[in-house]
Amino acid sequence: MSKKSKILIIDDEKNTREGLQRLLASHYDVSLADNARTGLDMVLEQDFDIVLTDLRMPELDGLNFIKRVTAIQNPPVCIMLTAYGSVENAVDAMKAGAYDFLTKPINLDNLEIVIRRALESGRLKKENKHLKRELASQFAFEKIIGKSVVMQEVFDTLKQIAPARSTVLLSGESGTGKELAAGALHQLSDRADKPFIAVHCAALTRSLLESELFGHEKGAFTGATERRIGRFEAADGGTLFLDEIAEIEPSVQVALLRILETRAFERVGGTNPIEVNVRLVAATNRTLEDLVKEGSFREDLYFRLDVLNIHMPPLRDRREDIPLLLNYYLDLFNRENNRKIEGFSPQAIDLLTAYKWPGNVRELRNAVERMIVMTREKIVTANDVPRKIRDESPTPLSPDSNLAIASDSLDIDSHEKFLIMRALDEYDGNRTAAAKKLGISRRTIIRKIEKYEL
Repeated sequence: MSKKSKILIIDDEKNTREGLQRLLASHYDVSLADNARTGLDMVLEQDFDIVLTDLRMPELDGLNFIKRVTAIQNPPVCIMLTAYGSVENAVDAMKAGAYDFLTKPINLDNLEIVIRRALESGRLKKENKHLKRELASQFAFEKIIGKSVVMQEVFDTLKQIAPARSTVLLSGESGTGKELAAGALHQLSDRADKPFIAVHCAALTRSLLESELFGHEKGAFTGATERRIGRFEAADGGTLFLDEIAEIEPSVQVALLRILETRAFERVGGTNPIEVNVRLVAATNRTLEDLVKEGSFREDLYFRLDVLNIHMPPLRDRREDIPLLLNYYLDLFNRENNRKIEGFSPQAIDLLTAYKWPGNVRELRNAVERMIVMTREKIVTANDVPRKIRDESPTPLSPDSNLAIASDSLDIDSHEKFLIMRALDEYDGNRTAAAKKLGISRRTIIRKIEKYEL
């Protein structure tokens, strides 16, 4: 049996606090205080999940109580209750740190909805703090995030080979973080104070790529009005990262092979050899062995590149890293877009974890940015998840399904619980609307909620 959430009710009116206790006691562990000073002492001594506090009380009012409570470590979520409802009071309460503001007489359905949301908000804040501690410790490595076994192996390999001068070939699908891995190799090496230069080979034509890599002399071709330093020369002493190396043409492959063998090259249109001390890190999202067999990639160059190899795993093979990545990008896009989204609902996390992510971390990053900008709630819900992801995620039964469908399953209770949770989530905790959606009575859904401790 799951532990009940703890709620503290602070109100100097006996009938109000005891009435609320009777209404909430079946679902929550409820404590009472008849003034804010007593309530503050209780909060400091016990761990409450929610505090419902009146606004106007003698000695210490609700606003100042909330200000003091929110200043402590791991504070409970505070909800203001008052008979003096006004926009000004609501603004003051929210500025003081209140999660929400309800006016008396309290509407029970509204109170239940606010409490459910407040509990979720508190859970998300605790979870985010935990994830941030993980990110600050062993699960963030040179801007690469992962706690999975496969990523820990990648981190170990990066640390082991970073000090070497040997060429490294990074393989893996697009969006798996190959450039971040190249940057990590550079930062962990004794070249960290020298240049890190990245070139995306597929974005350049053969002639432009030659000039980009090796530079050119004045007059080497039409438009070459002055000498230009190439990326190899610019990266001298540091690291040169060649992304999508499978896309370079045969003539450039020959020149690249020569540099790897001699550590020297000539600028386009030049004759004087230029020696460089550059560590080369190459990346590909294609299988170079297959290209060698096809004859489109030189075998000798492949062997020169494949001295040390690191495979960056696709996101679908390390799904346990997705919550960490979601939290990382949540913080990033909250800052960038001046938003205060608190986290992701369990249903949203389930959808995002189940999706195959063909675009890998890059696709997830873009999806999170969209959700953070577009959501109208304090948390990202399943409805905020892009339709493509919702449609392609292998999720359980839809809330549109009737409860009778669950009878075909061997695990009737789990399906019934899931359907009720989804319906309540869809209607923001409104039991009447959820019961109507499921085709059952309000009394039945209340009984089911108590059964499953929802």
